[in-house]
Amino acid sequence: MTEKKKYKTIYSPGLTDLPPLPMDVPGLIQDFRHHYAHHLGRDKYSRSPRYHYQALAYTVRERLMERWSATRYAYHDSECKSGYYLSLEFLMGRALGNALLNLGITDRASTALLQLGIKLEDLAEQEIDAGLGNGGLGRLAACFLDSCATLQLPVMGYGIRYEYGMFRQRIVDGRQVEEPDHWLRDGNPWEVERPEYSQRVHFQGRTELFVRADGSTGRRWVDTRDVIAVPHDIPIPGYQNGTVNTLRLWKAAPTDIFDLGEFNAGSYPESVAAKNEAENITMVLYPNDASENGKALRLRQQYFLASASLQDVIERWLALNRRDLASFGEKNCFQLNDTHPSCAVPELMRLLMDEHGLGWDEAWEITSHSMAYTNHTLLPEALEKWPVGLFQQLLPRLLEIILEINARFLGEVAQRWPGDNERLRRMSLVEEGPVPQIRMAYLAIVGSFSVNGVAALHSQLLAQGLFRDFYELWPHKFNNKTNGVTPRRWLGWCNPELTRLISEKIGEGFIAHLERIQEILNFSGDADFRAHWHEVKQMNKARLAELVQEKCGVEFPIVSLFDVQVKRIHEYKRQLLNVLHVIHLYDRIKRGDTADWTDRCVLIGGKAAPGYYMAKLIIKLINNVASVVNNDPEVGSRLKVAFLPNYRVTAMEVVCPGTDLSEQISTAGKEASGTGNMKFMMNGAITIGTLDGANIEIREEVGDDNFFMFGLTADQVDELRPHYNPAAIIAGDPDLFRVMQLLRSGHFSMFESGIFDPIIDAIGNPSDPWMVAADFRSFIQAQRKVSAAYRDRERWTRMSIVNTARSGKFSTDRTITEYRNEIWKLTPVPVPPKRP
Repeated sequence: MTEKKKYKTIYSPGLTDLPPLPMDVPGLIQDFRHHYAHHLGRDKYSRSPRYHYQALAYTVRERLMERWSATRYAYHDSECKSGYYLSLEFLMGRALGNALLNLGITDRASTALLQLGIKLEDLAEQEIDAGLGNGGLGRLAACFLDSCATLQLPVMGYGIRYEYGMFRQRIVDGRQVEEPDHWLRDGNPWEVERPEYSQRVHFQGRTELFVRADGSTGRRWVDTRDVIAVPHDIPIPGYQNGTVNTLRLWKAAPTDIFDLGEFNAGSYPESVAAKNEAENITMVLYPNDASENGKALRLRQQYFLASASLQDVIERWLALNRRDLASFGEKNCFQLNDTHPSCAVPELMRLLMDEHGLGWDEAWEITSHSMAYTNHTLLPEALEKWPVGLFQQLLPRLLEIILEINARFLGEVAQRWPGDNERLRRMSLVEEGPVPQIRMAYLAIVGSFSVNGVAALHSQLLAQGLFRDFYELWPHKFNNKTNGVTPRRWLGWCNPELTRLISEKIGEGFIAHLERIQEILNFSGDADFRAHWHEVKQMNKARLAELVQEKCGVEFPIVSLFDVQVKRIHEYKRQLLNVLHVIHLYDRIKRGDTADWTDRCVLIGGKAAPGYYMAKLIIKLINNVASVVNNDPEVGSRLKVAFLPNYRVTAMEVVCPGTDLSEQISTAGKEASGTGNMKFMMNGAITIGTLDGANIEIREEVGDDNFFMFGLTADQVDELRPHYNPAAIIAGDPDLFRVMQLLRSGHFSMFESGIFDPIIDAIGNPSDPWMVAADFRSFIQAQRKVSAAYRDRERWTRMSIVNTARSGKFSTDRTITEYRNEIWKLTPVPVPPKRP
């Protein structure tokens, strides 16, 4: 059946004309019982809460389905321009609570379950996080999809359905141990497999010239080893507006299950080799690319995503009563989430030229006017580069197209700056050297009409530093889109008591219009309101303390300051600076320097990349320090330290509402934006941070009095770097000297002599790019101010209210509105409600 015929079948009248499903308590109970008994085949003797969860998930999914269908009809009928968000990561977290909230039936579902003797909270705990991302990049993508649906924008997400998501982290003897995260082991009730929209993706092979029917010549990709991309769709509901958008995740499958000839010959491993090779593409999230095999697999993943997604969009475009591609570039926009989907640029060229017969100029016009690129890093080493030889082996046709793009591009550069060979070398898509490399970020810039950073400072530094040559050539391409987070999950769902308190004052509508949250400033002078605010925070801290006790075995008294840093473990994020402060506090207690003391509980969490030795050693240091501090009776309740294992979206839903102090302490000029800082702010935590990433804009919103700033600025870091002397800084600072002496003496590694020498050496190294020693004194002084402010309960509560009240800018609704207006040029499409 052709794609056009398939879509005509889907849109045939009468097939889906069913009455709307009931949203009341009796209707939910009836459908829950139906799924439990008839869909899952369970009865009164089946006591496992897992089946209760699945029955509820299917009950909720049915209600999403009818809105999902109505949304597709609305988009089709309006013939609107569409957007596509291509991302190798989507860190979605759990779906049940978000779906209930966005459907507006959380209370009704809870009531229905209680009538059956079941607690909604117990069922929510049965769901496994969909951990299809490493951190902020994937979580941002999830927030973006939520806001696109809430703003009723025709935007579809494209990603990969990894069989194993982000690894599960255990701590054994203070060290990180990685375990597979088989999140699909019990199935996924939220997805719908759509094999009828599968796509064929090419790898390897060779290219050849051929003559078309009209006598012109072209190139084609032949003798390829193909893989089938099978789509699995996940509904993305908007907030109580009838819109349900789509996240399409691709699973790799072989063209043939096995080679019957090999099997009959007794060579079973060889008979299934092609099957295993194909399925490996989507088996694991982001392999370690330290080996050539890892690099090859990662490039295969990136191309697999780009090719399957672009083929899907083009087929749908041609099928829905459009006979040509002339207006394709005007009606479709692709947002590349970081460098990973950059293969989309040459792949769209290939599809337009090789598969649909367009000439180069026409194909480039479409490609370069439909691609937009978001950069997420200021670290040059994080900009992906792939060996030309690897491209030649895996993607020979794409390599030809990339080289042609480069030749034409360099011609444009040479015309602008005649004779500037050094500039040509710097800007070339091919980095010369012993192993020539394709610069994927440069490819994305050249092939896109828009290039954006994700915070004001980040975008400025891209234009002035990392991509300066390109900015000088095309200043009109560059723009900023400061990140945000969705207030539905990161306030409405994770902090229901605070949401209820705010709603009582300004109405419930603020959760979809977060700019209105500033209205609570009108109540900050009300003593009763502040008391209720403090009470909600203490309740959330109690919930967080329970989590820490359960996962870490450490007791956190809720009267203490809850000082939290949770994010990927990386040297630039400077968990190490946080640990040095903990050691400093410990040293103060041991010396009896406890005048004007503020009891403090320090929580650190995050995962280190499996191959990142220094990050894993920092985890070990955190746990060793925690063991010494927590078991010293002289320290007592003055200071508690815990490392939260297996940090993930669900954990953050407990962590951020219960946090008092948000640690955002990266080396200035290194963090692109951050989104954890926004989640904490939205939930009333106060930030201690450098002027880095979105911290700058958070401080602008809340004011100096409601933000604890410390450290060098990005400009000061650059000025200091040539003559940085950490040894002199350590020798001249008694507090830092004592901290380093405790580390050197082995106080935190009594039976592991020398284990932390690499960390000690890094801190004292003049080439330390993270300048930990340089910011130590300023950090200690800022933390003193934190302690003094926390002792004044009324002042701290006012600061907390201000942070939440000024968080409106950091909703992804604002971010996506800017994408819509300034890059995508999309029009919202209302979805008419389905009537009985």
